[in-house]
Amino acid sequence: MKAKKFWFGIFLGVLGIVLFSSKAVMVKIAYKYNVDAITMLLLRMLFSFPFYVVIAYLYRNKKQEIVTTKKDYAWVVIFGFVGYYLASYFDFVGLTYIKASLERIILFVYPTIVIILNRLFFKQAITKIQTTAILLSYLGIVIAFSDEVDISGNNVYLGGFFILLSAITYASYLVGSGWLIPKFGVVKFTAYAMLVSCFCVFVHFSIIGHTELFNLPWQVYGLGFLIAFFATVIPSFLVSASIKIISSSNFAIVAGIGPISTIVLASFFLNEQLTLLQFFGAILVIIGIVITSLKKAKEK
Repeated sequence: MKAKKFWFGIFLGVLGIVLFSSKAVMVKIAYKYNVDAITMLLLRMLFSFPFYVVIAYLYRNKKQEIVTTKKDYAWVVIFGFVGYYLASYFDFVGLTYIKASLERIILFVYPTIVIILNRLFFKQAITKIQTTAILLSYLGIVIAFSDEVDISGNNVYLGGFFILLSAITYASYLVGSGWLIPKFGVVKFTAYAMLVSCFCVFVHFSIIGHTELFNLPWQVYGLGFLIAFFATVIPSFLVSASIKIISSSNFAIVAGIGPISTIVLASFFLNEQLTLLQFFGAILVIIGIVITSLKKAKEK
């Protein structure tokens, strides 16, 4: 029975990671209809908004052992702005310049950024194994990108820069919000932070958006819903359930399929192809991140 439950947890984790990975592919498909980054992000948030409102409402009275204050709610606003709004916006902008498969390779390094930020701000030591893993990951990115620049030109640098900003802002959110999650609970905190992000995107679009929101191709609305429901809401709960069943250390191994699944999906739906050198770089990144994540999990 335990073995069945464990493999069910693996299945949930794999499904969650694959669904998360599909986001970049669907965004790239949407861009073929001449829609810009902020419009796609708006559609993602519009379709996600009702789900998180319901979740926030259902969990509103769920008590935690630690009492929350007005200051805690202010921090939720800050981390919702940084972790879900800025990180998502940078990601969507970066995808206008680079392949979906390369986007996932860069985003996948956020655990190494978490380690670096913890060292800079909280003086947490970085072990030799972690240092090696970090260097391995960034070597993989350099290899993948240097080859892509030769193929696609210098716009790849700009796209890579925005995706790296997305990884940094998301890592900052993880580092800063860790002490808040026990106060609210994972589900309530995520719902609140996502609602903050939705409002930020709504304001952003109202200021700079120039798209006629009700005059888009039906395919764009469909992709917006798919991104919101199947690549945002559903996988967030699948991943949480998987970690609960199989532990974070085992999930770190499962998460290694993220870049690979994006590469496969991008090849099938977008006809994107990685060179052998880029695939080698991706493997280095995956190995480095899995080592980093396993090391962190053992320390908990």
